[in-house]
Amino acid sequence: MKTIIKLTFIFLISLSTSCQSDDDGGDPISQLPEATQTGAGTFGCLVNGEPFIDNSGFFNTYYQQVNGEFFFSIGAGSDSNSILRQVRLASEEAEIEEDSTYSLKCNEAGEVYAEVGFPNVLLGNDTCESNFGNLNITRFDLNESIVSGTFEFDIIDPRDNSIIEIREGRFDALFTQ
Repeated sequence: MKTIIKLTFIFLISLSTSCQSDDDGGDPISQLPEATQTGAGTFGCLVNGEPFIDNSGFFNTYYQQVNGEFFFSIGAGSDSNSILRQVRLASEEAEIEEDSTYSLKCNEAGEVYAEVGFPNVLLGNDTCESNFGNLNITRFDLNESIVSGTFEFDIIDPRDNSIIEIREGRFDALFTQ
């Protein structure tokens, strides 16, 4: 009888623990912010399946014309992601438009690209070498200064040349002009 009580007790504790872990996150995609288009101030993606989230609303987002050329940037940071500390999507002398998808290339004139920063190192990298990535602008409203979109890309980790997969990316932000 004591064995049955012990086994029942262990079963209940393990059941309780498994329910708590589901409540604390569950599926990594469900932890990301919703893909909204209201200027909500959200940014999130999965980095090798691990959530990267910046809900601060204070990340740097701009779309500006300088000397007749357009520059776009949205950069976010996360202290809780163990792989990356910063993700930035940008255009260099390239306009962006609503309902458009851009292949992520190099940080060069006329291109759209992504770059990342790593925790505890000065190294960073961009999508120039990875040969995979896209940015989809789902809302771009100059009057309301709202930009929303989705993204995915691969980045090469300069520390060991492994490929880091960024997937399920989404953002919804106000930008400065």
